Amino acid sequence: MKTRQDAWSHEEDLLLAETVLRYIREGRTQLAAFEEVGDQLNRTAAACGFRWNAEVRKQYVQAIELAKKQRKERKRALEQAKKLQKTGVMQAASLTGESLNSPRHATVSLLPAPNAITLEQCIAFLQTLQTSDYHAQALRTENEQLKKENAQFRQRNQELQKKLDRLHEQQTTIQEDYQALVKIMERARKLVLEEEHGSQPAQIFRMDKNGNLEQIAHH
Repeated sequence: MKTRQDAWSHEEDLLLAETVLRYIREGRTQLAAFEEVGDQLNRTAAACGFRWNAEVRKQYVQAIELAKKQRKERKRALEQAKKLQKTGVMQAASLTGESLNSPRHATVSLLPAPNAITLEQCIAFLQTLQTSDYHAQALRTENEQLKKENAQFRQRNQELQKKLDRLHEQQTTIQEDYQALVKIMERARKLVLEEEHGSQPAQIFRMDKNGNLEQIAHH
């Protein structure tokens, strides 16, 4: 009894998508596809159908449309082949005067031409080419998107590096200003001590535009 309740993996979603798309191309029902996938994954067909309609289907909208188009082309090709086959049998019968129900014509109509591929083989080959081209286009699109994202990351990295350099410069300037202020304060402290304990008259100082203290001569 199928009672699996675990989450779906990426590989299981991919198997489900490939199987459903194949059934659509071949003109078979999705229910049959769900049953096949369920047998392979030990899940119920209902669980597969729910997963397809709820999550996987919206990721393969273009692929579904392509599969439907391939189904129509396949049906049209088969109808055309049957029509051509019927026309050939009728022409052969008219030339020989034999009945269309003759065992010879029935046998000939069912046999493929010697050393020639069948219509089914041709259709399968074309479907493979179309599917390969679809996947190749998807990979090219994804590759271009990754290139764009990589270029954006490089540009962002350069901008951050410039900001970091500016911060380093600002930090250096602040450090230099701080050291200059410390020196000024130390000189001022020494002058105050000399004024309080020394015998010389008090000296008058002023700060110039560069932040240095200069003595003002007494008059």
